[in-house]
Amino acid sequence: MKRFLLLLVPVILFGLAFRPVHSHTVSGTITDEKGSPVPSASIVLRGTMQGTTADAKGVYRITVPKSSGTLVFSAVGYETAEIKIEGRLIINVTMKPASGSAQEVVVTGYAMKKMKADGASALRVRGMNSPSGYISPSPDRSMNFYRDMDDREDHNTEGYDHIAENKFLKVNDNPLSTFSIDVDAASYSNVRRFLNQGQLPPAGAVRIEEMVNYFKYEYPQPSGDDPFSINTEISDAPWNKDHKLVLIGLQGKKIPTENLPASNLVFLIDVSGSMQGAERIGLVKASMKMLVDQLREQDKVSIVVYAGAAGLVLSPTNGLNKTKIKEAIDNLEAGGSTAGGAGIKLAYKTARENFLKNGNNRVILCTDGDFNVGESSDDAMERLIESERKSGVFLTVLGYGMGNYKDSKMQKLADKGNGNHAYIDGIMEAKKVLVNEFGGTLFTIAKDVKLQVEFNPAKVQGYRLIGYENRMLAKEDFNDDKKDAGELGSGHTVTALYEVIPVGVKSEFLKSVDSLRYQENISPLSKSPHTDEILTVKFRYKAPDGEISKLIEHPVKDNHVAIAKTSENFRFAASVAQFGMLLRDSEFKSGASFDNVLSLARKAKGPDDEGYRAEFVRLVVSAQMRAKGKAEPKDDADSDEEEVGSMPVGRNKK
Repeated sequence: MKRFLLLLVPVILFGLAFRPVHSHTVSGTITDEKGSPVPSASIVLRGTMQGTTADAKGVYRITVPKSSGTLVFSAVGYETAEIKIEGRLIINVTMKPASGSAQEVVVTGYAMKKMKADGASALRVRGMNSPSGYISPSPDRSMNFYRDMDDREDHNTEGYDHIAENKFLKVNDNPLSTFSIDVDAASYSNVRRFLNQGQLPPAGAVRIEEMVNYFKYEYPQPSGDDPFSINTEISDAPWNKDHKLVLIGLQGKKIPTENLPASNLVFLIDVSGSMQGAERIGLVKASMKMLVDQLREQDKVSIVVYAGAAGLVLSPTNGLNKTKIKEAIDNLEAGGSTAGGAGIKLAYKTARENFLKNGNNRVILCTDGDFNVGESSDDAMERLIESERKSGVFLTVLGYGMGNYKDSKMQKLADKGNGNHAYIDGIMEAKKVLVNEFGGTLFTIAKDVKLQVEFNPAKVQGYRLIGYENRMLAKEDFNDDKKDAGELGSGHTVTALYEVIPVGVKSEFLKSVDSLRYQENISPLSKSPHTDEILTVKFRYKAPDGEISKLIEHPVKDNHVAIAKTSENFRFAASVAQFGMLLRDSEFKSGASFDNVLSLARKAKGPDDEGYRAEFVRLVVSAQMRAKGKAEPKDDADSDEEEVGSMPVGRNKK
């Protein structure tokens, strides 16, 4: 009996020492002092790496090992709050705006910290595949780089191209409108960042087509052999009762993840000094680790980094070896100048060496675009990318940072590199782009997709394409298979809107020229028998590995319906386009108003499971108040949303 008890004692002690730990889940809503949600706020259990991020509505949920401990709440532009859990299941938080110099950083959009020049002669990348583990910066920039950073600290150096808005064209003079599709959505998340910081965005940051295409639209899946379905709708233009609005929507075929081709991915990560900070290199690391979680056994990943020079951090690694890939990502540190050209060359070289025939070969560039060593001009970078894209390797450009963000350069890289461009303003946007839209972002189902619209002069006297200014093509480019155009990813939607002036409507937007001496006068009425058609849409596209395009034609009848009876797709897209025109102060905005935008958007929200449309409504209210120079209202921006209670930071609501 004694022997039995002696044997039982260690078993009991072992059980006490290793008894199961019961986890504790806390949830709640994070708002500002006016009651508006704080999207993408970070929530971390103090003293650990365990954390989560609030969604677009400010709602969060975190599971911690025990019911004690302290949660740390942080967000750009707000004071950090630390709140004890104390066994509670619900903790709602109200965050206070940052004050003093911190608030000035938010207003200027620049969050770079000063760095000492000590040790500035080399960049340390732990785990680097080089004898010393260091990459030496370019000698002509290494000593001046940190002085440049200090000089720029109080200046916003973000770069945006001027956008010359598409004007109204007469159908008799210009019966064809030709453009490339654009699946980028970087402009919307960047505009959101400005509005969340209490600023109206610069006009060059507002690309209306990217704002419209940020959102999902419920178009039907294609039923035939073509990789996308074609959808059209016609109604009144909400901002001009005399004009019509025509929607053209493409729905890419959704390919299940298990059926997607094997991937050869190269993460090209900017680890220069301008990428320092949690919202830059810290967010890059978190984003890439999210993407790693989506990889399969047939996928492989390499990692190239660049600062003063470029280097290979991780040779091709199987997608199942997630720990090794994440360790390589965690070891990255930022510092030094920015040799973007050298990094791009090495990334494409690595992709070519591991090229998968019939696979998805892609470079994923993570940067703020602030190149300053070697090939760094727009022209040099464009030529470099154009030469590299011939290898069959596609490009995804992910933009990070603020204050020095080079949007114009990022756009050019994506446009010239058979690629797409997203701006990552928080971890929730990273999840949207790299997890929720994994297939659409990384897997191309059709390339060089072009549209050409022919308008019927019996129905239309003038038109303009809303947005797509940097995607316009000459009419001859439509049939030229050598002319590059946009790519469509798995499950992606693309929406284009034309504002149309019907025949018989007097308009100040249509300008006249003197009669031509040597040309025949053309009748304004079409002699075509297709008098019930308002336009015909033609599409050309190539298979991802093809060189010869396929043509599709889609005539559109003039089936005009009242805007109240149009689909939620139509009304929400129209509201976003109208919002973009207001932000740009477009000369064609006519009777556009924030109230009109809100009315359309609120009635066309649909299911909105992820909360993006509700967030849009909140941003419109914020912009409206900023435009009027007033403070934002305390009540929720969306009257359809249930009001959520909150509490001041540092005081817990039980």
